[in-house]
Formats: sequence, structure tokens, C-alpha cells
Amino acid sequence: MDIANTSTAVCSVLAGVLSCYVGLKVYRRQQVKKKALKKREESRRALQDVLRSVATDDQPTAAKRREILSLTLPQLSQQLRDGQLSAVQVLQAFQEKATTENQKLNCLTEPVPGALAAAQGLDAEGEKTGLLHGVPVSIKDNVDIKGMATTMGVTKHLDTPADEDAVIVQVLKKQGAVPFVKTNIPQTLLSMACSNPVFGETVNPVDPTRSPGGSSGGEGALIRSGGSVLGIGSDIAGSARIPAHFCGVFGFKPTAYRLSPKGFKSSSPGQQGVVSAPGLLARDVDSLALGMKTLLVPDMFQLDPLVIPVPFRQEIYEDKKPMRIGYFTTLQSCPPTPSMGRAVIMAKEALEKAGHTLVAFDPPDQMYAIIDLALRLLTSDGGQTFNTMWLKDEIVDECIKSQISLMTMPYYLRRIVSFLLKPIWPRISRSLSHRLLGSIYELWQRLVEREEYIQTFLAEWKEKELDVLLCPAFGMPACKPEHAGRLIIAASYTILFNLLNLPAGVVPVTMVTEEDDMLLDDWQGYGNDLFDRLIRKTIKGAVGLPVSVQCVALPWQEEKCLRLMKEVETLCPV
Repeated sequence: MDIANTSTAVCSVLAGVLSCYVGLKVYRRQQVKKKALKKREESRRALQDVLRSVATDDQPTAAKRREILSLTLPQLSQQLRDGQLSAVQVLQAFQEKATTENQKLNCLTEPVPGALAAAQGLDAEGEKTGLLHGVPVSIKDNVDIKGMATTMGVTKHLDTPADEDAVIVQVLKKQGAVPFVKTNIPQTLLSMACSNPVFGETVNPVDPTRSPGGSSGGEGALIRSGGSVLGIGSDIAGSARIPAHFCGVFGFKPTAYRLSPKGFKSSSPGQQGVVSAPGLLARDVDSLALGMKTLLVPDMFQLDPLVIPVPFRQEIYEDKKPMRIGYFTTLQSCPPTPSMGRAVIMAKEALEKAGHTLVAFDPPDQMYAIIDLALRLLTSDGGQTFNTMWLKDEIVDECIKSQISLMTMPYYLRRIVSFLLKPIWPRISRSLSHRLLGSIYELWQRLVEREEYIQTFLAEWKEKELDVLLCPAFGMPACKPEHAGRLIIAASYTILFNLLNLPAGVVPVTMVTEEDDMLLDDWQGYGNDLFDRLIRKTIKGAVGLPVSVQCVALPWQEEKCLRLMKEVETLCPV
């Protein structure tokens, strides 16, 4: 009888403990959800307040605002410096446009406090010396602005405002720019969708059923919609270039430490091998060049001594000599869909007609570079850093759940699944478990392999005597957000140049045609495996979506990369 009573008591205690544990988990989840929804509502009200404060029925004012919004960045900055436009006038035009478009796209997170006061202060100054005097600039969520939370799409930092501006933001302000909105991101940044539980999902302005790309998806959507003329993003595996391609705008990533990353939050700080860099997004190449010229000034070099003190070399950007341009249309790890390969051939032929020399170039050891090096180094900690730093005790966004599950899958389970899949889907098998990193020693050896691969790649480049390189921007046009987490292999074309740490930018040159869509029916990709079937499924019916090409240069040759981008833009107008 005593034993029975003791067993009953123990069971009751265990049941009570379990009930308390489950109840606490449910309570915490409810609190996180409540906090996220509260922040979203506060943000929505703040953006609506901005819209109400600048909305106008005055026809001359509305006409002037349309004229302002139609200007390129060089035109806008020149008219501001000449005194033809006031900073307040321009700010209000972009505030109205951005907040109006946000109602359809959900591309903004918050307005930047003090933007109007900053514009008024600029108008009160007699001297207009900054290259971007009075120009409103949009800023990605993961970039610090003093007094604002850098959220990363989670709730744990909503009450922790940044102590100071990121170096790039400081330099922009010194050059007269007015940061006026922050833009949306995918939770933890590592996704080609653009959704998080705090601010919700951003949609593509070209087709709202499609993703705007990630992780600078809010920037891509805002610039395509006309709500910003220059945006600051970041790029670790294509995070600035992919949204630019998906939305049909221009995106650029420099060599790491050509621009300062100080004040940029990362999903996996400490990760080595796949190099992140700040990125720029704009409506044309001249705007990107002006953005780089604005930032590459003594203020940048003094604020961050790690940045190489080399100003923008305008003479290289404006050089008219014919170039020797390498090109490729496919990577073995992810053969592109028909429209992506067609875009490269289209740009190649246009460049040849303009007098440039085009040379076929095959990146060496492609599967090894993408899977064994880039993807393994990017996830070398098994997802533990972003899982603990950002996602612990948080609601995980639906768009990244499948990606998180794969990245955090135990190695033994990955090896079992890989073994079973190898006979039928070798690419998927290799991506799951081939040469996983299980120790610091293995990580160091892989980093040595990366350095050796860089030298091999550069030797091929040197042997071909190339100035620059032309290739696909991505493996496919804009995907549907529900498929983004399972298609990271399509980022082979962008992540390669983070692995190599080369400057790269994307230029829209065409759109998906009916013929491209029909050719997709017979497209087999790597071998019609699960990745290929999912790509075909998500891209089918994508007629009219933007298609970009990618331009690449050697390290520290940003001006030469931008020059090729400008040439492609001129020869292949969309």
C-alpha cells in the first residue's frame, strides 16, 4: 500500500512539473507573440502618422513630387545642391511615396525619427557641400541607427536601441543624406524570402505572389516601387544582389572592407570563409557609383581604420577602352532556368557588338566550391549561433522553418538520409552530408582549402587575361516565398563571389518570356531531382518577371565592376 501511494505521489508530482513546464512554454510563446504584434502595430501607426503629415491634395505640390520621384540620384543630388529643390520638399515626396507603397508591399519597418528636423537643418545651412545633400536614403533593418532597435526580425532586442549610428550611416549624414526609413528583412537574414513575426511579410512589387528576395528584400521592393532612390543593404550570400534581381533593380556588393561593416548586425558573427559586405541598391548604375563615391571619403577611413583608404576612382569608372570579358552561362551545382542563361547570351552578344572581347570562362571545381566550401563554411557551426543568439525562445517564421530544420539536423541523421538518396539524387545527397565540418581542425583545414581555391580561380582568370566577368545573377527568377527556404542551392551564383570575396553587381536586362516559360517544361536542371522539380514548380508562370545578369571584377576593382554594369545597362535597356 505504501509503495502504491508513493508511486501515485511521484506520478502526481511529475504530472504537475510537466504541466507547469508546458504551461510556461505556452505562456512565453504568447508573450513573444504579443510583443511582436505590439511592435508591428506601433510601427504601422508611426508610418501612418508620417503619411498623414505629408499627404496633400494640392495639385501643383503633387505634380512637383512626381517630378522629384522621377529624377535619378545624380539629377536629384545636383538639383538639391544647386538650390532648385529643398531638402524638406524632397524628403516629403519620398515619405509620401514610401509610406503609400508600404501599404501594398509591407516593405518598411519604421520611419527614422528626426528625419524632418534633419532636412530642415540642411535647408537652414548656407553651404551645400555634401555629395548627397538633402537626399533621403533608406536603411536595412540590420544596420544600426542611434536610438532605434536593430531587430533582426525577433523580439528580444526590441527594447534595446542602438547606442550609435553604423559608420556608413554616420558618413551618409556627414555627406548631407537624410536616412528616413528602415526596411524589412527575413528573420535572421539567411533567407530568400522576406518575412518575420515582428513586421510580417514583404511582397514583390512586380508580382505580389513572389518573394522580393532576401535578405535586403524590403530595400529591393521599396526601390522598385519608387519609394527610395538609394538603399543601404548587406550581402553575405547575395543578400543585396538577389533582391535586386528579383525586383528588377540594381544591386552591388564591394570587396569586404572597401566599405565599413561596423554597426551592421550579422546572423552568424564569427563565421569565416563566406565573406559579408555592406551593399547598395538603386535604380541605375550611376546611382550606385555616386553612392560609392559618397562613402569612400576620409570620414569613412577615419571612423573605421580597417577600411582601405582608397577613394572612388572616377577615371576607371568612366574609362572607354574595350574590355576583355569572361563569361559563363551555368554552374554545375545549379544549372539556370532558360531565361537566366538567355540573359547572359543576350548581354554577351551586345557587348561583342560594342567592341568588347568575350571569352568563355568556366569556374574551376564548381561543385567543390559551392557545396564543400561555401555552403559548409556558411553553416560550419550547425546553425547553433543564429539558433541561440536570435531564435531561442522566439517564434520561428514559417518561411525559414524548413531551412532551419536542415541546418540544425544532427550529422548522423544527415548521413543516413544522404546515403539513402545517393543512388537517385546525388546532388541532394552531397549537399546534405558530404564533407561535413565536425571539429575546429576540420574548419581550419577547410579555410586553407578556400585560400587554395581562391588562388586556383585567380590563376584561371589571369590565364584568360580577363578584365571582368559576366554570368547569371541567380539560378532562377523570383520564386514564391513558400519555396525559398528549400532553394538555397539557386544562390550558387551569388555565394561564389562571397566565397572569393570579389566585387559583384546585378543589372536587369530582360524579362521572362512566354518562350522561356514553355522551355521550362522540358528543362531538367542538374538531373530532374527534387531541387529541379521545386525550381520548375516555383518558376512556372513567371512571365514578365525581371531577369538580371551579374558583373564581377577582381578584389578592390569596384570601379571596373561598375563600369561593366554601366556598359550592360546602356546596351541592354529593359
